[in-house]
Amino acid sequence: MIVVLRAGIPASEVERLREVLRGEGYECEFESVLQEQFLVCRSVSGAPPADAVSRLMASEWVTKVFAQETRYPRIGIERGGSRSRVAAGNLQFGRGEFGMIVGPCTVEDEATLLEIARFAKTIGAGGLRGGAYKPTTSPYSFQGHGQAALKMLERAREETGLAIVTELIDVRLVEQAACAADVIQIGARSMQNFPLLREVGQAGKPVLLKRGMGCKIHEWLCAAEYIADAGNERIVLCERGIRSFDDATRACLDVSAIPASQSLTHLPVIFDPSHASGNRNLVEALALAGTAAGADGVMIEVHPHPERAIKDGAQSVNFEQMSRIAKKIWAMRENGLVAEVGLEPTTPRV
Repeated sequence: MIVVLRAGIPASEVERLREVLRGEGYECEFESVLQEQFLVCRSVSGAPPADAVSRLMASEWVTKVFAQETRYPRIGIERGGSRSRVAAGNLQFGRGEFGMIVGPCTVEDEATLLEIARFAKTIGAGGLRGGAYKPTTSPYSFQGHGQAALKMLERAREETGLAIVTELIDVRLVEQAACAADVIQIGARSMQNFPLLREVGQAGKPVLLKRGMGCKIHEWLCAAEYIADAGNERIVLCERGIRSFDDATRACLDVSAIPASQSLTHLPVIFDPSHASGNRNLVEALALAGTAAGADGVMIEVHPHPERAIKDGAQSVNFEQMSRIAKKIWAMRENGLVAEVGLEPTTPRV
């Protein structure tokens, strides 16, 4: 924020204005350029002031106030001088780290889950996804095994060391999910469940926040700000496709959202080609497109026998397909064939 002062302002008034701004959470420097005098102010907390502008304009010595407002000061690109890295064990995102999360849409049984987890380790994935609680459009659809599924995920972590990523849909289950998960996922349907966002912000675990199906990027970032404002900036954003007029795919993967959001926030940005496509035959192409766009990670649904999956078998790739996708993704990154956006390169230079 820049406060333009009248010529001849007394030193005592300058100090009074600085005291007002300090009370609003600003640090201020007095500057004089030619005949103009200014207070150049920076918010310490990142939170926008409630009434600083009106209080400043009440002074006869203030002519104008230029306040750069942002709806997400804690996660905005202006905060700090580097991109954030979010880690949960060997699963890492940002500052050159690419996190790969694979697993079934929903946890079906322990044997299948362990088979997928063991496979995930062989392809270099750091995270295992699996739904214990599933939000469904129809109240009669399968909605997960709940607590039993969380126990299965914990056993998979014990054996493989993979970080567990699972979705939370109910504010009453925050503590339960936080005990089992290494990363708490907030799905597209819950992106603007603000009480839930505040609760996970206090849960002490990294949060993977998916973009809502009909939400703009700034709405997505404002949702992340709710989590950050509750005390947790270990947030990973996930583009998962938005609704459009076309029904050729389940959703429209907004590849442009990856570099666009990276230019607005210091948080890592990943993507989910499975939910975007709804078709396993399209997942590879979208996975490579998102990687090339500079994403910090990817989440892909995998099942040993997609045709037998309880949920979302049509968009789940089998082990052979996932092995091929993973090899191509790692090769692209090793050869620097990805875009570089924002504060720092998203991949090491070659």
